[in-house]
Amino acid sequence: MGKPTGFIEYKREVPAEDDPLVRIGHYNEFHRHMPEEKLQTQGARCMDCGIPFCHTGKLISGMAAGCPINNLIPEWNDLVYRGHWREALDRLHKTNNFPEFTGRVCPAPCEGSCTVGLNDKAVTIKTIERAIVDKGFDEGWIVPQPPSSRTGKKVAVVGSGPSGLACAAQLNKAGHLVTVFERADRVGGLLMYGIPNMKLDKKVVQRRVDLMAAEGVTFRTNTEVGVNYPAENLLKEFDAVVLCGGATNGRDLKIKGRELKGIHLAMEFLRKNTKSLLDSNHEDGEYISAAGKDVVVIGGGDTGTDCVGTSMRHGCSNVTQFEIMPKPPESRAANNPWPEWPKVYKMDYGQEEAAAKFGGDPRQYLINTKKFVGDENGHVKELHTVLIEWKKDENGRFGPVEVPGSERVIPAQLVLLAMGFLGPENAVLAGLGVERDERSNAKAEYGKFATNVPGVFTAGDMRRGQSLVVWAINEGREAARECDKFLMGASNLP
Repeated sequence: MGKPTGFIEYKREVPAEDDPLVRIGHYNEFHRHMPEEKLQTQGARCMDCGIPFCHTGKLISGMAAGCPINNLIPEWNDLVYRGHWREALDRLHKTNNFPEFTGRVCPAPCEGSCTVGLNDKAVTIKTIERAIVDKGFDEGWIVPQPPSSRTGKKVAVVGSGPSGLACAAQLNKAGHLVTVFERADRVGGLLMYGIPNMKLDKKVVQRRVDLMAAEGVTFRTNTEVGVNYPAENLLKEFDAVVLCGGATNGRDLKIKGRELKGIHLAMEFLRKNTKSLLDSNHEDGEYISAAGKDVVVIGGGDTGTDCVGTSMRHGCSNVTQFEIMPKPPESRAANNPWPEWPKVYKMDYGQEEAAAKFGGDPRQYLINTKKFVGDENGHVKELHTVLIEWKKDENGRFGPVEVPGSERVIPAQLVLLAMGFLGPENAVLAGLGVERDERSNAKAEYGKFATNVPGVFTAGDMRRGQSLVVWAINEGREAARECDKFLMGASNLP
């Protein structure tokens, strides 16, 4: 697959990016396209490795190893190397409904499990994936493909994030009449309002939504099931229901001073920013501005990075990002072997931008916030922090222990809480009487996706908790197959 000696002959290359100090002046995507000949060379690095761990999609040590949607990566790498782009697109679409999304926002666990990565830099899988689908749209190869016949069965999909869209696309392909309910004013869920425009241009999302609509999927926006649309109506109006509402309850930080103005959950900050950008290019002022402020982002994941990058574009005076965990090593530790996801130090786009503007990585590690302190107007002005160490207690469990004398006061006029998510919101689950598991997620077995309510299925973050876009697509596709079986007695969906 590819050129048998390509991984020896060629080095990894990735697309050039706009200079960090330039790109913080706009919200456009900043990764440039690679020439086709360079992409073909990168495809040639895919080795004939016998067992392509890149597309295994397993959980190892609680993290994705390989592609959760089992993309046929060696096959389309080989096709790109040989210049067969349309065939590569066909192979890509066999497993992935939305490669234009994953090719932009997926952290690429496939590359973490690439065999070349054992002793060299992995194949640029994500770059090639994006190039294939972008070329497919540019060449006009991707067009609406409505089903040839309809079953007459009606299915409601609640939530239009990656799991909901994947589920709807598959059920529509099976010939069912699919209606997708979305509480926001635009379709896309996390893809539309959770991920900033510079990572995933909303025109890219809307393009796929329009394609699905042309294929026969119905979208109902501004409709929150359990709030302005009775949940029980789903069971009356549809033959089956798939709940894909995500895990949108953000983890809060209940410490002294939390009630102060200027402290927000990350998703409130990101959602309002994108909506205002799309509605008025920020002219309506309906967003939380970081302009001229000292910003502290509490949380070190992708959401925290997005808060950093957005704050940079607002023109913040400074930005600091808190991590409660230690700084990762520069290379794999002994307890983090291939093909596990490599837990190594890197700077994502937001940190790169902050470093270019302010002179260093904005992250501070092993730090905990003790309290927020406000000014005379009830607005946050500073955080009181302490450094911590991770030590075992008498039961052998690791926990944070404060370092004596390490207390610090950090100024901040805007604090963004990006500490992850606790589970789905309650309205639709309560309205339908869906049981929850011990983590408050909708209870359904992986592989079956059926809840305790007959005819009601669930998938994505609402079922598994906060996770990757690729896991959401995986679950949406598989839940669609199980729903199709329920409706028809059997399913031909992959």
